[in-house]
Amino acid sequence: MEPYKLGELEQRFADIIWEHEPVSSRTLTELCAEAFEWKRTTTYTMLKRLCDRGIFANNGGTVTSLMSKAEFGAAQGEQLLNESFGGSLPKFLAAFTRRKKLSAKEISEIKKLIDEHKEE
Repeated sequence: MEPYKLGELEQRFADIIWEHEPVSSRTLTELCAEAFEWKRTTTYTMLKRLCDRGIFANNGGTVTSLMSKAEFGAAQGEQLLNESFGGSLPKFLAAFTRRKKLSAKEISEIKKLIDEHKEE
């Protein structure tokens, strides 16, 4: 299983943790019972799955993230770039801009990012 691809329920579950962390596993089971009508065992199964993938940790009944939601999103983007475009950002941008034209604001933001992250 790919570490940075989440199914719809996994993503919603992860969002609950990020929103409430640090969260006790007991509180997490209550939140999931309310949000998904899950039993306690289902919550623990899902938590173990995401802990095994290195996204969250459950230490002494307290659940925390090992990566922030933003870090996880960046890792997802890197994974997509590597799998679909051979790790080439220019290939990704070329494919993206074939379907959607960039606004002047978007172009300016991209230029700024490039300038900030240029290798010396």
